[in-house]
Amino acid sequence: MLGGDRGLRGACMTDITRFDGNGNFAVCANLADDTEISVYFNSGDSNRKAKVDGDNTALSDLARYLRIIWLTPKEDRLFVDAASDRRAFFDRLVSGFDPTHAGRVARLSKLITERAFALKNGKDTNWINALDSQISGTSVAIAFARIQYAGELNYFLKDCAITVSGIVESMLLEGNNAAETERKYLAYLQSNRELIGDKMILDGPHKSDFGVFNKSLNLPANLTSTGQQKTVLLDLILSHAKLTHTKTGRDTIILLDEAAAHLDSDARAKLFKDLDDANAQVWATGLDSDVFKNVPSALFVTCKGGTINNILVAENINEQN
Repeated sequence: MLGGDRGLRGACMTDITRFDGNGNFAVCANLADDTEISVYFNSGDSNRKAKVDGDNTALSDLARYLRIIWLTPKEDRLFVDAASDRRAFFDRLVSGFDPTHAGRVARLSKLITERAFALKNGKDTNWINALDSQISGTSVAIAFARIQYAGELNYFLKDCAITVSGIVESMLLEGNNAAETERKYLAYLQSNRELIGDKMILDGPHKSDFGVFNKSLNLPANLTSTGQQKTVLLDLILSHAKLTHTKTGRDTIILLDEAAAHLDSDARAKLFKDLDDANAQVWATGLDSDVFKNVPSALFVTCKGGTINNILVAENINEQN
């Protein structure tokens, strides 16, 4: 709710309110620098709204104050699922590093939809030329942000490396500067205005992909085991937290749902040590509390009816099992 993204699994705000409530809800947080951020939703509104220190602000601005990244069981299959899922995950990481990136990605999606509509309805050439020019500029900005982020993140990654692929990304990686890449991609757009089966066939950053190469196994991540893929994902998240702290001075909030799934005991021990050393506040869930009992810095929270009932330190958790 506080990250400025789509919220909880992209759910409608009306689905998040209490079943027995009045249709409103609010979430707030006090940060270490005494900044207060809040998100609220009133029945009848189309979306939630945000405030910083009591002043209204755009939801996207929250990422400037609170950097949040998460892993859920859905991401466990990231390297073998569709490229669209990997692209969305990677862009989420980039947006945590560059808060303006999410707006660019959303703008590109809107422009591509407008272009398809214009082509289907036979709009005049000048209008399509204007759209192509905007798409080209936005695409280069997106591709450049992805490449820059991947390069910076690879500095912090130990046993793996990120690769980025796509038509615009390739132009930049081949040594073309931003202006040259924009001209080349614009020429590509202008030469691809055919509709096939009433659909626009167009390559670009909306089709790009990213991969991770496991240097320890000398294999791409999609060819490794489920546990090894989970380890790579966790390495990405931890390195992202280090990069964000180095660049912004701010700590990241890491959310891990079923944190230890697919990990053996040694991998779990390493994970919790790395999390303890990270410049981050970590919230981890699991069905088995024993997974966390040897984490000395852990606090255990129980929640019922939307209210936090107690917080226990690690050594007392067995009394509540």
